[in-house]
Amino acid sequence: MLEVALLLKEAGLLRPREGELDVNIVPLFETIADLAASGTAMDRLLSLPAYRRLLESRNLCQEVMVGYSDSNKDGGFLTSGWSLYRAEIALIDVFRKHGVTLRLFHGRGGTVGRGGGPSYQAILAQPAGAVQGRIRITEQGEVIASKYANPELGRRNLETLAAATLEATLLPHEHDDPSEECLAAMAELSDHAFRAYRGLVYETPGFEQYFWESTVISEIAQLNIGSRPASRSQTRAIESLRAIPWVFSWSQCRVMLPGWYGFGSAVEAFRSAHGEAGLRLLRQMHREWGFFRALLSNMDMVLGKSDMAIAARYAQLVKDEALRQAIFERIRTEWHASVKALLTLTGQKELLDGNPLLKRSIRNRFPYLDPINHLQVELLKRYRAGPPQDSDERVPRGLHLTINGIAAGLRNSG
Repeated sequence: MLEVALLLKEAGLLRPREGELDVNIVPLFETIADLAASGTAMDRLLSLPAYRRLLESRNLCQEVMVGYSDSNKDGGFLTSGWSLYRAEIALIDVFRKHGVTLRLFHGRGGTVGRGGGPSYQAILAQPAGAVQGRIRITEQGEVIASKYANPELGRRNLETLAAATLEATLLPHEHDDPSEECLAAMAELSDHAFRAYRGLVYETPGFEQYFWESTVISEIAQLNIGSRPASRSQTRAIESLRAIPWVFSWSQCRVMLPGWYGFGSAVEAFRSAHGEAGLRLLRQMHREWGFFRALLSNMDMVLGKSDMAIAARYAQLVKDEALRQAIFERIRTEWHASVKALLTLTGQKELLDGNPLLKRSIRNRFPYLDPINHLQVELLKRYRAGPPQDSDERVPRGLHLTINGIAAGLRNSG
């Protein structure tokens, strides 16, 4: 932050003698570790008299950006959401202590694995005091076209954001003021989910090979979309992979892993430790806590769009049979456990029972979407077999069309 201030000083946008700053300096906290340290970092910054003097020229308002993508890839869906929530609580306390206004900037992607989901519920699910009449949210990717391509739709969506901001500001404790018991339960769930997610993605030998062979990540990397390469370095390491292709690849093969993996294991472990009393507490959290309810609602949508039968066809693309069976069986087992846990906590008989309009919409899309998945698997086999002398250029073209078709059918896919 101070390095940025120095650059602004050299550019004439910061005048220390007058205590004037012409633009906002905004930190980004995104990884699990950075989110955990956000409160401490901002406390140190706001304690500097010189920086506070600069903030006075910005009406004592400091913007802080929190990101969802890397935290999800780092620790999984449940831990990412909890880390963001906990970071916001810490920031609220620090800013209140220093008498500085906090404006949160949510770097949300289109898909649930990158912070996506219904904006209205997301704003109301913020901790009490996080929305003080102001909030910034990114809208990106396919979300822009679906929400703002039509002027009437665009106005309606902006009205929804404004209404949620007003409601969260004026009635914060009605929406999200959980008890200490709920916070402790969420922390325990997060720990269990984190171990399950890291155990699969970062600690399972051969997982990188499974991911690159069972998804369209290699083909996505060749598409002329996005502003950056698929990986930060020339390796296949999950750590180096950017969040968008990571989430997009799992969406294409209908696993949707970044949006749910670890939840089933977390609920099972929590129930084993606390019995039926623990289960009653989790159900109560779903009824009364906006954050937890929004978390489960988003997971419900992702699981509703996943399909383990289709995912099994993509798993067949993995050449090592032992590796394929070992990893896919773990994914399928966790998927069933997550669906069971979600239905148990929400009281639904089937996925998306709580959102019948979305359930009908997805059901109507599947007859068109599923054949494209099967076509994509066949095209992947041909494309990866290597080009013969008389190679058909329609194969890569058709493969790219299937990627586009599946993304359009799933909508919030990347």
